Amino acid sequence: MTRTQGRARLGGIPVGSGRPVRISAAINVSPESFYKKSVATTSKEIEAMVLSATEEGADLLDVGGMSSAPYLDSYVSVGEETERVVGAIHLMRDLTDLPISIDTQRAAVARAAVNVGATIVNDVSGLLADPSMAKAVSELGVSLIITAREVTPYEGSSLEGVIIALRKSLGICRSNGVDPDKVVVDPGIGFFRDETVPWYQRDVEVLRDLRGLEDLGRPIHLGLSRKSFIGELLSQKDPVERLHGSLAATAIAVYNGADVIRTHDVKETFEVVRLSERIAGRRY
Repeated sequence: MTRTQGRARLGGIPVGSGRPVRISAAINVSPESFYKKSVATTSKEIEAMVLSATEEGADLLDVGGMSSAPYLDSYVSVGEETERVVGAIHLMRDLTDLPISIDTQRAAVARAAVNVGATIVNDVSGLLADPSMAKAVSELGVSLIITAREVTPYEGSSLEGVIIALRKSLGICRSNGVDPDKVVVDPGIGFFRDETVPWYQRDVEVLRDLRGLEDLGRPIHLGLSRKSFIGELLSQKDPVERLHGSLAATAIAVYNGADVIRTHDVKETFEVVRLSERIAGRRY
């Protein structure tokens, strides 16, 4: 299978065309997060989660201090978010050499996280929430994951709307001097909530047409794990029930070109990713 999109480096790890699919382990230090089993708020819980993810095959760790689920009221102050992630990253840095990604939409939090060891910024707002984020990423010289965020509902295909949003964010990167070789794109599964198309239908369409993102020339990051579209389609209100759906979606994502998979379930995802790569004919 021919791979055409570009390569990048996430915290020093090469990703993209010709490279194995990487696995990012989600570690939430925000009690508000939608999947409570992914939450670690004590040093003992964080240590256990980091060591488990490392042993089970994670390539990087993604830590977040404020839930970004669009259907939750999960706002916390910049100070609270910073305190949560800085303490966690301090501990994580002593436990593993894996790159650490900071899942935040705020430049101040990103700067604080990088100062204690994070080497990737994962901004699910696509650099739109904080006008100073792109400059911060450029100055810090870290890697960046940008998620498609729709400002004005797009009436065309779901994938076209994602591409338009990502092109806008990539333009912000260019105008602020962000190193393009450190940028990865994410289509934002679960984040498009306008009324033109039901969110779960949009998510399915984007996943089905994922290979269209290769036109952007950037590796593709995807967060599918236990997302609400799985719950809607399988009538599973509790994220605890959504493991099998998550793994099925992951297999399809890898077959359709995903380069990085963010997950709450590292062992199971690792196995699905490795098998899906072989079936898809992705040789390294």
